[in-house]
Amino acid sequence: MKISTEDVRHISRLARLNITDEETEVMRGQLDSILTYVDKLGELDTKDVSPMSHVIPLQNVLREDVDKESLPREKALANAPEKSDGCYRVPKIIE
Repeated sequence: MKISTEDVRHISRLARLNITDEETEVMRGQLDSILTYVDKLGELDTKDVSPMSHVIPLQNVLREDVDKESLPREKALANAPEKSDGCYRVPKIIE
């Protein structure tokens, strides 16, 4: 597929890019090679290939969600600058 210089200018306007004439030519060549490759991929016979989201199988790497004892209140409040009735005490910020 051949992409024209005018196509590149149109794309650059849509992307809000200011590119020079030299950059336009470079981009034209790069976009042309990308689109040519995509056309080549379209020639492949994929009727027996099932759709997939990833090319390699994925598995969950997260650990199991297991209940366990939480941090005791005394330990959680041990380094609190101020505490009151088993809670953190913070300055009032709303009048």
